[in-house]
Amino acid sequence: MREMQRNIWLMAISVIVVIILINNTAYYFLTKRTLENSFNEELVSTAKRLEVSLEQSRQGAALFQDQLGRELRAASIAAQYALDPDVEKVTNEQLTELSKKLGISHITLLKRLQDDIVLYKSSDESQLGKSTKTWKPWYQVFNQLFDEQKVSVDWLGQTLPHFWSGPFEVSSTSLDQVNKWGYYYDGTTNYITDPYVGYDRQEQYERATGVHRMIENTVQSSDSLLEISFINPETFPDGISTTHENGDVQGHKVQEPIFYGSYTIKSGKDTELVRQAYATKETVTLRENINGKQVFKMFIPVFTDNTDIDITNRDGVPLDGYVLSLTSDYHIIQEKLDGQFLNLGIVIAALTALSLIIAFVAMKSYRQSRERAVQVAQETYVEEMNQLFQSLRAQRHDFINHVQTIHSLSELGKTKELAAYTKELTGDIRLMNDIINIGNPAIAALIRSKISQAEIQKIQFSCSFTGLNMQEMGVKTLDVNRMLGNMIDNAFDEVLNYPEDRRQVTLAGNQTSENLEFVITNTCERAEETVAQPLFDAGYSTKLEDHQGLGLSIVKSIVDKYKGDIVVRAEQAGKLTFLVRIPL
Repeated sequence: MREMQRNIWLMAISVIVVIILINNTAYYFLTKRTLENSFNEELVSTAKRLEVSLEQSRQGAALFQDQLGRELRAASIAAQYALDPDVEKVTNEQLTELSKKLGISHITLLKRLQDDIVLYKSSDESQLGKSTKTWKPWYQVFNQLFDEQKVSVDWLGQTLPHFWSGPFEVSSTSLDQVNKWGYYYDGTTNYITDPYVGYDRQEQYERATGVHRMIENTVQSSDSLLEISFINPETFPDGISTTHENGDVQGHKVQEPIFYGSYTIKSGKDTELVRQAYATKETVTLRENINGKQVFKMFIPVFTDNTDIDITNRDGVPLDGYVLSLTSDYHIIQEKLDGQFLNLGIVIAALTALSLIIAFVAMKSYRQSRERAVQVAQETYVEEMNQLFQSLRAQRHDFINHVQTIHSLSELGKTKELAAYTKELTGDIRLMNDIINIGNPAIAALIRSKISQAEIQKIQFSCSFTGLNMQEMGVKTLDVNRMLGNMIDNAFDEVLNYPEDRRQVTLAGNQTSENLEFVITNTCERAEETVAQPLFDAGYSTKLEDHQGLGLSIVKSIVDKYKGDIVVRAEQAGKLTFLVRIPL
């Protein structure tokens, strides 16, 4: 028996340990996912700040370029007043001197021929004689200006009266230079005036307030961020270039694959992921080992409400968006996560150990409490059985006295007294036999103790039992005694409120093949009022004295345990009846 109990306890502890481990494991992975999501959200938040900063810098750069365009237009008008309206009468030396006075890089004059427009005069000798017929869309712009039409091309640029200026772009005549050109023609000359400045002006502005500083500061202030790239999704990764007849290859700044930031940590999957992010308008991530280092990449599509962000697709059509790429050192990220996981693991281990200790203490306490309860029940059972046997021995001991008394009354002819005496003696014997015939020694012992209690308290307590069988009852004897004990005590407490001649309690027990039934009835003048009360609620009591109100609640819980029913009803003549029926 002890071995079985020990196995049950071990099984219970094992189940608790498994439940705790499953719970902690689920909590661990849930927390891990939460931390990883938190890191991703942090990267997205960084990207949002970069996006906002870029948009502000871009708008500032666009205004700065517009200002440069206006300066170039002003320089064109100033040059036109200083030069002869006939291009043939203007010298390159004049253009060189004039460009210095105006504070610009160079001035070139464009002449319209029958089938071409050429760079006819210039302060930069490398441009002289160059044809513009293959320059798209510049050649279209030049013809519109010469025709005194408003410039309208599907290209990035700034249009003012008699003037057009494109974005900074790689020079077709000097491939190592990036310039911004302005073109002015109002019909008073036979040439287009073309002043231009180098990219160093724009670089100065961007170094002071632009996106480059913002990118550098962001990378430097981050523990894990390695690289930031603003990508042209249409020309990534190689960009667009033009090969001239002499074999020179000209790149195009507005079609560069990376127009801000850097791109040195490369993966073969980058191109596909950049285009996927731009096409789906959803963030795409990649974790990969690149050059022996675990990196985490995030590609975030960004779209604007306008198309003046100085980038175009392969056909030169301005774009309204780009892809922002953030590359992080996953090793550092993993170290942070591992540190948090270690702390989490310590907490989980501590909680697990504490839970096991609490479970062990609770189980030990429960087992000790149960053992104490069993011990008390056994002691009560032994005591009540001793009382029963003592009563039987007393009856046997008094048997001769009873016989002598009957003989004497018979000789004296005291028939009435003899009848009364034998009736009383028969009642005691029948009551004792009824107790013995209960069929369950523990229940019999309980009933015997309650009979003794009733005699002391002057309560008329009668009981009868039929069919009780300890082996076939199907209900624990301890539970039956708890029910009967609480119900009898409840009835005794009620009838003690009345005179001795009205202290009546009856108990009937019956066991069939289907049910086990107990019916107890007691005197109760307020029976109908009592029935309407929540008698079975824990803590409720109709007694005037200080009672815990647990008796009937315990009875109800035991009945529910065996899926039985308990009914209380008011009888006529001031009686209250409790009926308990438990299916077998």
